[in-house]
Amino acid sequence: MNFKLMGTLNLKKMIKIKSPAKINLYLHILSKLESGYHEIDSAFQLVDICDELSFKESSMGVQVECDLGIEMHENIVYQAAMLLNETSDANHSVKIEINKNIPTGSGLGGGSSNAATALVVLNRIWDIDLDKNELMALGAKLGADVPFFINGSNAYVSGIGEKLVNKNSESKDFLIIYPNTHCSSAEMYKKFDRGTTLDLDKQNSFWNVYKSLNNEINDFVTKYRDDFKLCLSGSGSSMFVAYESHHELDKILKIIPSNWRFFLTKPLQYAPLTMKF
Repeated sequence: MNFKLMGTLNLKKMIKIKSPAKINLYLHILSKLESGYHEIDSAFQLVDICDELSFKESSMGVQVECDLGIEMHENIVYQAAMLLNETSDANHSVKIEINKNIPTGSGLGGGSSNAATALVVLNRIWDIDLDKNELMALGAKLGADVPFFINGSNAYVSGIGEKLVNKNSESKDFLIIYPNTHCSSAEMYKKFDRGTTLDLDKQNSFWNVYKSLNNEINDFVTKYRDDFKLCLSGSGSSMFVAYESHHELDKILKIIPSNWRFFLTKPLQYAPLTMKF
């Protein structure tokens, strides 16, 4: 995908783009670097839980509307738009409305996906003409997962998140379990770094830190992880299970606490963004 060949978009009509979630099929923390970042080894799989971003014409600078209950300046989509303005030495305007479906602090990459969508779309709308590699470098300033979403394809991920090798999609569907708990990635990494023993878990290095969040999560994971092959996405809080039949799905649904949420998802090979841009 060469963004320089795509031309300019017209904002006379509102543009709506779906912004997908991801799960980490596995996540290994290899080391902490002097920069404070962590070197990882992971595999990212796109899934069809999507936020939707709407882009509208405006003459009032950058405006971002979202029902997250945070100040606009704290929203990563606003930060992405302002970073693109700064990079292009311009003062473009746009109004962006975000319809959230991906839970925040869930380990599903919603914020990073939204930021990537904003960078790619605004690069076109504002005719800034950055290519994909330039956008990915810019996205890395906002978050380690943003380059993955700009790339728009499933990938093996290494380094601090900037090294991507494309991979084929998984074929099974996924049940994602969200325990209505917000996990700050920064705080989870701090807790991981304070751990007295290295977590050698083959699926996700955060399992021990994650189980310590509260008794309900610890009890659920202890009771069901092995039997149902529970996996953890990112630093939490979402878990997921791959399934192939309604019989398997029915068994999993019966164990989910009534005060938790779940999502039935299908794997994606490419982000919706790549189909339009």
